Amino acid sequence: MSSLLREGAHGPAWHNCNMDYSALVKDAHEHGESLLNLRRELHQIPEFGLALPKTLARVLAEIDTLGEVTLSHNISSAVLHIKGGQPGPTVLLRCDMDALAVTEETGLEYASTNGFMHACGHDLHAAIGVGAARLLSARKSELKGDVIIWFQPGEEGHGGADIMIDEGALLVSGRKPIAAYGIHVFSKFLSGVFLTKPGVLMASSGDIIVTIKGAGGHGSTPWLSKEPVSVLLEAATALQTLITKKFSAFDPVILNIGWIRAGDTSTTNVVPDTASFGATIRTFSDENFHRIRTESKRLIESIAAGFGLEAEVEFSDASRVLKNDKAAVERVERVIGDLLGRDRFIPMSEPIAGGEDFASVLAEVPGAFIFLGASPADHDPEAAAFNHSNKAVFDDSVVPDAVALLVALAIDTLNEASV
Repeated sequence: MSSLLREGAHGPAWHNCNMDYSALVKDAHEHGESLLNLRRELHQIPEFGLALPKTLARVLAEIDTLGEVTLSHNISSAVLHIKGGQPGPTVLLRCDMDALAVTEETGLEYASTNGFMHACGHDLHAAIGVGAARLLSARKSELKGDVIIWFQPGEEGHGGADIMIDEGALLVSGRKPIAAYGIHVFSKFLSGVFLTKPGVLMASSGDIIVTIKGAGGHGSTPWLSKEPVSVLLEAATALQTLITKKFSAFDPVILNIGWIRAGDTSTTNVVPDTASFGATIRTFSDENFHRIRTESKRLIESIAAGFGLEAEVEFSDASRVLKNDKAAVERVERVIGDLLGRDRFIPMSEPIAGGEDFASVLAEVPGAFIFLGASPADHDPEAAAFNHSNKAVFDDSVVPDAVALLVALAIDTLNEASV
């Protein structure tokens, strides 16, 4: 994909006379410096998981006067409700705010020093949300309906979107949105280029934890114990065979073991009681989401039983397969062309194996998730550190155009619904 991204260029934009796109882009860029400062301030105070008190307080200071704010009593989330001057439906915009448990090594002047890091660019997303709130609030008398903007914690594997849905955040305006949009920056994509595709865009992501329970003993006589390590390794190997022999290569399943634990490194002549491993599972269809869990559990338990041992197989909560609505993607491509120029959009041919809990929103509301290249100008996208690396850096000059896009998508959706 990087070779395609290199072909992107920032050519002259052409504009649709049905919306004053030039004014929208101009307004977004007038907020550029303050949004850049906000992003860099948030970058210095990253917070992890569902509790983001400093981040939320800083965002609330920016949006408090722009509409009605609904806060959660359980997590650090906020929903800004901007009521349009004319009756109409609701559109949802999502911006996540949480960081990763990564120690930053970028050398940036505004680098984090607290042991966490915005290594996935969610500080940019929060700034984009604030910018969109400013522009939409300034235009609220013209809006043919309402816009709700989610400022969400816990995207990085904590199910923040699902918690907000359970708490009623989809219904803040009094009705379910007719469309939902979100943007995610990537450090290895050419700066300023937007990418997405209809249908499956991202994988379901979850964990499997396997523990083989045996009986310890002396390493010189393993036949007098129930040695779990070799059984664990056989199960790990068998899982890869299961995937290649029982699942279609055209509907892939990815299972990658991230850790293995057994025994005590201070000695080699002890048979441990247990051995375990943890792995990530990625699937691209609902069918395989359920099937790999059923079949892997059955396989592991049967291998353990064949050696007279027991197996404990646990699955974490997993994000859903993220599926973009075809009509929403067509809107995204058209609006980007009108707003910024046709060369700023690249259609994707294949999904990526990353997981994203915005999938839960799109399971309830038709919409689109959009990737945005943010590789700094002095970096080679192909050699750049990827999202989640402690060396990942992002070009925050992309924020104003992302703001303009989200605002244009919201207005365009509401305008079409009012016809």
